[in-house]
Amino acid sequence: MALDSAKLIDFLQSHDELQIIDEPLDIYLQIPQLAYLEVKKPTSKALLFTHPICTRSGKTFDIPVLMNVFGSHKRLELLCSKPIEGIAKDIHNLLNLSPPKGIRQILSKFKEFFALRHTLPSYTKKRGLCQEIVQTEHINLFDLPILTTWEHDGGAFITMGQVYTQNLAGTQKNVGMYRLQVYDERHLGLHWQIHKDSEHFFHQYKQAGQKMPVSIALGGDPLYIWCAQAPLPIGIFELMLYGFIRGKKPLLCSCMTNPLFVPHDVDIVIEGWVDTTQMRDEGPFGDHTGFYTPIEPYPVLEVSAITMRKKPIFPATIVGKPPLEDKYMGYLTERVFLPLLQTTAHGLIDYHMPENGVFHNLILAKIKPQYPNHAQQIMHNFWGAGQMSFVKHAIFTDEHAPDLTNYEAFTRYVLNRFSPEHLLITEGICDALDHASPKFAQGGKLGLQAITPINKPDFKALDDSQLWAKCGHLLPYAQALKQYFTDSINPICIVSTHKQGNIFSALKAHLESLKSLSNHLSIVVFVDSINNSLDNPYMLTWRIVNSIDAKRDIMIEDKLVFIDATQKGLCDNHPRAWPLDTNCSPQVIESLKQKGLCDDIDEAFLEHFAILH
Repeated sequence: MALDSAKLIDFLQSHDELQIIDEPLDIYLQIPQLAYLEVKKPTSKALLFTHPICTRSGKTFDIPVLMNVFGSHKRLELLCSKPIEGIAKDIHNLLNLSPPKGIRQILSKFKEFFALRHTLPSYTKKRGLCQEIVQTEHINLFDLPILTTWEHDGGAFITMGQVYTQNLAGTQKNVGMYRLQVYDERHLGLHWQIHKDSEHFFHQYKQAGQKMPVSIALGGDPLYIWCAQAPLPIGIFELMLYGFIRGKKPLLCSCMTNPLFVPHDVDIVIEGWVDTTQMRDEGPFGDHTGFYTPIEPYPVLEVSAITMRKKPIFPATIVGKPPLEDKYMGYLTERVFLPLLQTTAHGLIDYHMPENGVFHNLILAKIKPQYPNHAQQIMHNFWGAGQMSFVKHAIFTDEHAPDLTNYEAFTRYVLNRFSPEHLLITEGICDALDHASPKFAQGGKLGLQAITPINKPDFKALDDSQLWAKCGHLLPYAQALKQYFTDSINPICIVSTHKQGNIFSALKAHLESLKSLSNHLSIVVFVDSINNSLDNPYMLTWRIVNSIDAKRDIMIEDKLVFIDATQKGLCDNHPRAWPLDTNCSPQVIESLKQKGLCDDIDEAFLEHFAILH
């Protein structure tokens, strides 16, 4: 069932999954931060803002803004129009190329391969529905309700854009999902990172001395944008996956001012050309890590046309601290691409990316080990496989481990099998958004094999006050501590610090005394006292995996493991500026409350998700 925006609105309403907000709200902070609060609720709904305004310019917009379309498991299932596990099973069956046996298997295989006919897009010579209105003169991006999400963002950003490109020869097509900064009426910054297909194409045009065509589609079937961020191998057009899932060929129309094609039923298309000799500073931007990414040079799109439907809908998403809409988009990616990972990672049973690990920072995996160091083999496999190569921290257990989403039981299982000897610390490429690594897009990686139970008969956990009395004075800059999983043989001790220098340098003076406490102490993690609550393990996990580089910030001394998850500076051999958190504006939240739009948001909610600090 294909869904353009008009059908999508009706569809969401019919399932009571849409809240329509007619109150005029500002595209600067108000709309995105209300969506930010909404998607964190257990019963969140998609939001349609029918009267966006811009108080800075005095503009009102007749284009509604749609947000949080993917923001729940229920909506995810509805949008896919089939069970997610069924999609994964279909892909698994296609990848299983064993010869069929018997007439039933032959017919089943024929049906599966016959379904591939939908993966090849169709092309129309007619104008698309997205070209009912064509603007090639007096172009003004500020006529679109493009949102500014965070106070320190470098400007307004398009966040749900399908970015269409092709290689120089026109033989490979790609659609990606990248943020797009509005510079002025007809120029956009293209934040495609160094590992992305569009960046590879860009260098082809640059070497040839030619301008590069780029088109940005907004709206239409939500699966267009999900496919845009799917981790497919280079050279495979992402809309082929759309056709496979929908069971219907995507219909593409020709752009008006460049040679690209876009889905005919999207709402808005921004066409243009990139001068490959020109770069411009882009950012800062509060990204999905929950931190602002720094200002860096990126290519610039000069807009040559804006086309749209007569009654378009403007889609947007918000990124920042978890949980957000990308949680659900990532879950769909995780489930659908498991069969593909299993073809190269022999013995992989399942994997999972916790939402507060923001995807590349933490991955949990379950394998069926068949020989020594099997887990390490799959670690290296992950670190060399497409976007999985960005993963910083990976934990591998055997087939007897609890469900990967049962975090408490899973963590306890891991801790009872934890040993420093089973840690693998190496280095490789990192996501360009990672700020903890000393060098851009390059840093440490940590793999943990937690398969064999560990025997520590002399270990005895103490309560927090007892442990503090024994070692609080030995821990650098410590102000308080709290332990988790004291019923395991490797409790995690979180230490709140008021940092005044390098943690490990200060720690060395007390190492011998701390080693003598190894029957009560195992894993010690240092965090800053500012902006961290020791009673909030959800956000502590987010902060810790965001803030460490395994090669620099993990110190192993005999049976003890020390982890420095504090903010880094020059004293830590970290020359890059440490970014700010993405925090909502108290004034904006108060203004929304005065309008009666977030009366159900209380202090406990704000604290749990660290919304204001």
